[in-house]
Amino acid sequence: MKPLSQMSIREVEDVLNSEPSEEFLKICSQDSRRGVQRLVVRYTKHSQEQKAEFQRIQGMLTEEKNLWQNGFLYVAGLDEVGRGPLAGPVMAAACILPARFDLPGLNDSKQLSESKREKLFEQIKNQAISYAVGSAEPAEIDALNILQATKLAMKRALEDLKIRPHFLLIDAIELPQIKIPQKGIIRGDSLSASIAAASILAKVTRDRWMTELHDIYPQYGFNRNKGYGTKEHMKALQTYGPCPLHRQSFSPVEQNASIS
Repeated sequence: MKPLSQMSIREVEDVLNSEPSEEFLKICSQDSRRGVQRLVVRYTKHSQEQKAEFQRIQGMLTEEKNLWQNGFLYVAGLDEVGRGPLAGPVMAAACILPARFDLPGLNDSKQLSESKREKLFEQIKNQAISYAVGSAEPAEIDALNILQATKLAMKRALEDLKIRPHFLLIDAIELPQIKIPQKGIIRGDSLSASIAAASILAKVTRDRWMTELHDIYPQYGFNRNKGYGTKEHMKALQTYGPCPLHRQSFSPVEQNASIS
């Protein structure tokens, strides 16, 4: 590599974008050119952000690391989405992450933008050791109640995993009927990387499904509200009554059942 003084600003930028040595950074910081100084500031800020993100993700692996060290090699995170909506299924995902992965921005799906969720959704599918999504339909929710239907969706997700997990980390609840060691973690989707990954898989899958169902029942705006009781959705319920996708046991749906 030629001396820094003979390098253009673009050439300096190219080097800084390819994991530069400490010596090169030191020389750049002493360069008098403003363009080089701006590049050093930008590189330093980006590097600090990357380190902070790495530490944040490592903090979300506290439970997993402890389990791995104790011989539980395949740890599955489980989370659900869709307990609150008036329509559509409740969906749950199970996800087994490898010890090493590259998922910057991984977090509780509710804390992420739609575009970020979509990006992570594909990255998780590509990097996970195994993953699966299960669901419970509106009729099952009505028959069982939403909590039991949620557990059913989780059970179905677990049954579809290609690898049987050694331990389960579950957001907020436990599954006593599943004979696998497990731990329920309150706010687990923001505290455990495995649960956060599961939350994204479940959220994106359900959102896509509700968008497809909009084509069948466009009057309810499922592509926008995903079945939640927004003002738009409530007005449609009052106008058209419920459709087969609605949860008949939920009070706002039950109150408008006579309209359909």
